[in-house]
Amino acid sequence: MMFWYDHNVSGWGWFAMSASMILFWALIITAAVLLFRALNRPHEHTHAPAVPTPEQILGDRFARGEIDEEEYRRRLDALHTGPPRP
Repeated sequence: MMFWYDHNVSGWGWFAMSASMILFWALIITAAVLLFRALNRPHEHTHAPAVPTPEQILGDRFARGEIDEEEYRRRLDALHTGPPRP
């Protein structure tokens, strides 16, 4: 029976044990939340961004007013038919 009443833990000892238990569970919960977020994040591609297609470049030039509709259609047809044949 002596063990239950005399284990030499003062008030500061109880405080240190309580604080360390709270810190322990806070670290476990934080690690679990960070792991959950990391696993559910959409994967980001690390390669270079996609190069725009010639049709997109041509459409951008038409949208900015650098070329008129006639030139846009002529160049778009040239893109789709391929290079001129000799």
